[in-house]
Amino acid sequence: MNDLPILPAASTPAHITVLLREAVAALAIKPDGVYVDGTFGRGGHSRAILEHLGPNGRLIAIDRDPRAIEAGELLAAQDKRFSLHHAAMSELNDVLKQALPGNAGSKEQAVDGMLADLGVSSPQLDVEERGFSFRFNGPLDMRMDTSRGETVDEWLNRADEKEIGEVIWRYGEERFARQIARAVVAARVIGRIRTTRELAELVGKTVRTREPGQHPATRTFQAFRIFINQELEEVEKVLPQGVTSLRTGGRLVVIAFHSLEDRIVKRFMQNAAKADHLPSKLPIRANEVNDATLRIIGKPVRPTDAEITANPRSRSAIMRIAEKL
Repeated sequence: MNDLPILPAASTPAHITVLLREAVAALAIKPDGVYVDGTFGRGGHSRAILEHLGPNGRLIAIDRDPRAIEAGELLAAQDKRFSLHHAAMSELNDVLKQALPGNAGSKEQAVDGMLADLGVSSPQLDVEERGFSFRFNGPLDMRMDTSRGETVDEWLNRADEKEIGEVIWRYGEERFARQIARAVVAARVIGRIRTTRELAELVGKTVRTREPGQHPATRTFQAFRIFINQELEEVEKVLPQGVTSLRTGGRLVVIAFHSLEDRIVKRFMQNAAKADHLPSKLPIRANEVNDATLRIIGKPVRPTDAEITANPRSRSAIMRIAEKL
């Protein structure tokens, strides 16, 4: 991976692409290959991939955030090798059918590599009206796709105490989940919880023991964001589709930013890298035994100290690489 030139981030000042050089190197790009960027964001990875593609190469990018689609429209208009699709990662199969109309069938084995940079982007976190961060006083939205679905405001003001507590515990691993849920329901009696500041202050009063250097509402905000966007379910759905779409030797590269995402990616790759191990005397035909479909490439990759210093938000990133057998 170290023989590739260091490429510019090619993104807006509000967003620094994480593991840019490492991710592009991990894809082992063929100039005439077909690649998928499952999370376009502001196009840092996509632009770097295009720099490595020849005139006959193709890059298919996906994002469910309408603002990300707007940010990539000019690139899509300028470069015929590139197409950008407003969709969730879990809609990969449908996107490939649309993007590769010349290929018959379900688009199985049509792709030479897929990159998925999971999690939330800086433009989402740093825009007050998106409601992702407790640092601002914005509406409780948190949807990555603002064109559809329920906002956190709408859900939080209708869900019962048990459901709220389970979401905070499952997706935020917050030990005060029950207390926070109880406080939310009690606060609703007085008035609707509408803003990030109202929620952050409510959680701050409820969580008495704080982790060093962390706002008491951090885990709760993470939980609500993951839940409302079905982020873990998206990862679970896209991984098998990604593997099916890969040609033999194609690479699957995934960057995760918290343990819940990474656990799903790690287990999926490990399971796909194993063949069925059945009892020797079991009456079953050889062609009924599932072979391994992936080979794990190297160890997980993390940002360097220099990258973390330049972009502290990269500190939790972990990238895993696998190759289609």
